This record gives sequence, C-alpha cells and structure tokens, in this order.
Amino acid sequence: MIRVVIADDHHLVREGIRALLEKTSDIEVVGEAADGRETIELVEQLKPDVLLMDISMPNLNGIQALQRIKALNLATKTVILSMHSDEILVREAVQYGAKCYLLKGSVSDELLLAVRAAYRGAAYFSPAISDSIVASDASPDAHVAGPPKPRLTPREHEILRLISEGRTNNEMSSLMHISVKTVERHRTNLMAKLNAHNLVELIRVAIKQRLIQFED
Repeated sequence: MIRVVIADDHHLVREGIRALLEKTSDIEVVGEAADGRETIELVEQLKPDVLLMDISMPNLNGIQALQRIKALNLATKTVILSMHSDEILVREAVQYGAKCYLLKGSVSDELLLAVRAAYRGAAYFSPAISDSIVASDASPDAHVAGPPKPRLTPREHEILRLISEGRTNNEMSSLMHISVKTVERHRTNLMAKLNAHNLVELIRVAIKQRLIQFED
C-alpha cells in the first residue's frame, strides 16, 4: 500500500485528490496539510511513501517545504502538483528532491501514474513541462546572460528575503520595526521592479535573477 500525504491550501482540491486516490486499491491517504509548515511537521510525523504537494502555499511555499524535508533525510518521495509550469520552479523543485512534477488539470490517470512512479523512485513530468525544459536546453540563447538585476534598496532586499521565508506583513512589520503600511509599500515596489503579479511569481523572478537563493 502506498501511503500518501496531500498538501494544498485549498480544501476542495485536497478533497478531490483524496477521492481520486482512494478509488484505487494500492493507495491510501494518511494525512492532509494546508500550508508549508504543517506539511513538514506531518511528513516528519507520518513518514509517508509519497508527498503530493502544491507550490503555492502560505507559511512556506512548496519549494521551501521541499528544502526542509530534504534535510530530514526521509524515504518520502515528492510529487509536485502545480498550476505553475515555469522552468525555474521545475528545476528548483527537482533540485530539492521532487521526483515528479504535474500541472493542475492533469488527467486522473496521469496523477496516479506519477504517484506510483514516485513510489518506485522513478521520475514523471507532465508532457508540457518536459517539452518546455527540452526546448529551453536546446535553445541557442539558453546560456546567454539575462537582463541586469533590478536595483533594490537594502529594505527591499530584506523584505524580499522575509517574503521568501513565508513571513506575513505583520511579522515583517514586527521584525523590521516598521509599520504594516510601510511593508506593503515595499512589497508593491518589489512587485513593480520585478514585474511580478503575485507572490509566487515574485519568488520565481527573484530566484531567476539570483536575488535570493535557498541554501542546501
């Protein structure tokens, strides 16, 4: 029996995945988590065979949770199920131990294939992701230096680091001894400078520009 933990901040998504997995005779859902920190605690406690996890989660995103789970040296294999197909995020996920990466909306059979592949220690990626990475590697511009890094103030660098750690506006306000409105202004400026429209995109661009890095 393949023991699975599902991690996604949307209750209905978790319920849908649970219903799909539990229709099979060889997969058992042993736990659910709604954010990154809860995911780490649950994986450490239950030691599931497979972790099925989204990237966009509060209190540590999926990449950060992967980083910390990798440090636990458990036998748990991770399947990422995300709406984000960006090459940078896929490569970051693989770097921190993800065996499989699926796009949300994948057909049910594909999800089951990925869970079983991860359990065996094999890799599985949605075709769209595989094609994207192959195209990127084959591109003559793949190794050409990108645009220069945007100029961030020290405050903006600190805000960016705290955002990458999953801190809330109130937490950042307390840690930096500034008002919540000031934190919000810095976040707005960061979004504009990095041309990002949400926090996941902000982290993705920051990683790509090497403005933040996750340590092993």
